[in-house]
Amino acid sequence: MTPARTPTASEDAYTAEPFVPQRGGLAALRKAAADCHGCPLHRDATQTVFGAGDTGARVLLVGEQPGDQEDRQGRPFVGPAGRVLDRALDEAGIDPAETYATNAVKHFKFTQNPARGKRRIHKAPTLREMTACGPWLAAELALVEPDVVVTLGATAGKALLGSSFRVTRQRGTVLEEDVHGRCEQVVATIHPSAVLRADEADRATAYAGLVDDLKVAARVLG
Repeated sequence: MTPARTPTASEDAYTAEPFVPQRGGLAALRKAAADCHGCPLHRDATQTVFGAGDTGARVLLVGEQPGDQEDRQGRPFVGPAGRVLDRALDEAGIDPAETYATNAVKHFKFTQNPARGKRRIHKAPTLREMTACGPWLAAELALVEPDVVVTLGATAGKALLGSSFRVTRQRGTVLEEDVHGRCEQVVATIHPSAVLRADEADRATAYAGLVDDLKVAARVLG
């Protein structure tokens, strides 16, 4: 494996690119990402949460960023939203074990309110932070070479498709897009956490919409 370049101070502040190894498989990427200081988010997060799953997967799932449980355990989609996602994938005809799951941003961004104890409150990453983390996602796409990419939520959609992306307008259709220099078939849907946040009366509808969107991705697979 060719080692990553030694980052300069300016590179370290704005991009993960100097930390990404030029060769090597998933293990090499994950090891290098553990030491990534490509944006300030690494300072408060417990650890880097890199992608996980089948590197030969035909479906690559992209979320926004790790949540609280993901940050603690070091794996993506291990919290309540991950359980919703696994169930929805299964209902849509996609085996969760045959997917590769990752996030647009690899560190947990959060705030804390002293009045609410030690609870860490999710905070959406900025465009600058998503752009800084982009080289990791590009490396994952090149390694997995999926048949379809599923973006989960507005932030993931914007990270891959640009700031004009709107999940409400573009979800549930097959989009052919240039993503990090690769022509990808992309299906957008809501993040599974949106199902959990929905009012009880609306939760079933939100979940059904997630499943329907994932069925579109399943049809791409044939």
